[in-house]
Amino acid sequence: MAQPNDRMYSRTHEWVLLAGGEATVGITQYAQEQLGDVVFVELPAAGKKVEKGAALGNIESVKAVSEVFAPVSGEVTATNGDLESRPELVNQEPYGGGWLVRLAVAAGAADGLMDAAAYEKFLAEEGAH
Repeated sequence: MAQPNDRMYSRTHEWVLLAGGEATVGITQYAQEQLGDVVFVELPAAGKKVEKGAALGNIESVKAVSEVFAPVSGEVTATNGDLESRPELVNQEPYGGGWLVRLAVAAGAADGLMDAAAYEKFLAEEGAH
């Protein structure tokens, strides 16, 4: 599956969609495929400050519990409340309704992240396809 071109990607398989000073964060199609069926999502509360590279929350699947890492630094402004009752959205719509959190971010927050083409190349080099 081609990655959406409107967002940036991390080496830990999170995506970031920037709009002004806000970043929406989720996990990639590849990440959700590796997890298998998601059964629970644990996310930080609004107001929590997160640092790039630090644990942002956990996603529990039928296979394991996996940490999600913050691809950018910022302050949590919203979490996806739909995931409480419908965690499977992470599998069904990883780039849409399965988003995880929204963060207030500073300019340049996505520096060091990959665009879609670079992420595709990264996946190929990692033998992920």
